[in-house]
Amino acid sequence: MLTKIKSFVKERQDDIILFIGVVLISLLCFALGFITAKQQDKGSIKIEYLNEQKNS
Repeated sequence: MLTKIKSFVKERQDDIILFIGVVLISLLCFALGFITAKQQDKGSIKIEYLNEQKNS
């Protein structure tokens, strides 16, 4: 079983490294976006309703 895994990894080493690189870059971009969003100080949204009188 271990020899099958070794041969699989050796045959597809380039693809595995590419996959790991893409995943790491994706996680890095997500983390940077998350940190940037946390640092932005945005005010809260305030909803105001006008007093409307309904004719009944």
